Amino acid sequence: MNYSISLREKEILTLIAHEHTAKEIANMLYLSPHTVISHRKNLLTKMNAKNTAGLVRRAFEMGVLSIHRMEAIAV
Repeated sequence: MNYSISLREKEILTLIAHEHTAKEIANMLYLSPHTVISHRKNLLTKMNAKNTAGLVRRAFEMGVLSIHRMEAIAV
């Protein structure tokens, strides 16, 4: 299982965990929604998740995201 993710993917994953939509994330990061969706698909593959809920769960299980880091980020 390959879960080495880029800084941009981690940034997008964090925003997904904060319940932002692809369009919202795209606006925040000055990307197209298609680019955000592509990053999300890559994350799903890398983390072997079936859907976004599974992606976020796996990120917490693998230590890619943590509650303490999530609370420190003001989005």
